[in-house]
Amino acid sequence: MRFGILGTADIARESVIPGIRKSDHEAAAVASRDHERAERFAEECDITEAYGSYEALFDADIDAVYNPLPNALHAEWSERAADAGLHVLCEKPLTTTADRTVDLFDHCADAGVTLMEAFMYQFHPRTERTREVAVEELGDVRSVDATFTFRLPGPPDIRLDADLGGGALFDVGSYAVSAARGFLGEPDRAYAHFADTRDSGVDTDVAGLLEYDDGRTARVAAGFDTAHVERYRVEAVDGFLEARDCFAPGEREVAMRYEVDGRRVEETFDAVDQYEREVEGFAAAAESGSPPRVDRAETLGNVRTLDALRESAAEGVPVDVA
Repeated sequence: MRFGILGTADIARESVIPGIRKSDHEAAAVASRDHERAERFAEECDITEAYGSYEALFDADIDAVYNPLPNALHAEWSERAADAGLHVLCEKPLTTTADRTVDLFDHCADAGVTLMEAFMYQFHPRTERTREVAVEELGDVRSVDATFTFRLPGPPDIRLDADLGGGALFDVGSYAVSAARGFLGEPDRAYAHFADTRDSGVDTDVAGLLEYDDGRTARVAAGFDTAHVERYRVEAVDGFLEARDCFAPGEREVAMRYEVDGRRVEETFDAVDQYEREVEGFAAAAESGSPPRVDRAETLGNVRTLDALRESAAEGVPVDVA
């Protein structure tokens, strides 16, 4: 599969293009609204074709696009790629509302192309194993704590721009929500408190509570103001499970540990490139026409919870998850 890259985002340069290169696929073209920028990026990444507009990329000899544009631009340019008959691997969050996400999935289905939200951590073997352990080893799971925080340098930064869909919830909070849902399923209600510590017009610190009618809970935390932390911990009636550096561990050996009735186990996982695995999973789904691992239901479940957290923070009351 030949990929075209929409824009010159760092995540494309540093993570996704190297992942494409390690797979059986090719980063064949890149586009930017600034032709010189596209050419510089292409030279740095050893890409043969560079275009000075996003529209021009769609006429290139490619099969799919990778879309790492700012959040507020995901839907529009993913739809345009679909209209050109191109499969779409789009960064999270796929869009900034559940309604817009439904529209985008419908649009891509009508165009006959595969659409996948790029939640790369879902392709790491440890993520797969922790969910397996929660089901097969732990007893009744009662709660989850999931956190993703880091110190974001001051503006300018698109993550601090409300018009571009910035904010900590969309950027790193979406991972915490995804992790909690991966263990507990879809919540019934959400409550959240947001803080804007930069006077930027977006949330820079997020504390959320997901509630389930049977009494289970998940606490999610995300932010741009404190030390880099990536972790989740699952509490069950007979033990626990926890993993650190769980969303972007890099290519190194990682571990997870759990305890059941006093028996402690630590499992380690060889270094992998989860971006490579993401690309391979997406391409296999596109080529076969089967749903990708991060499918419509998974993406909609996450964005509906994000919607409820945002509404709760604005209104100051718990909000039902649609």
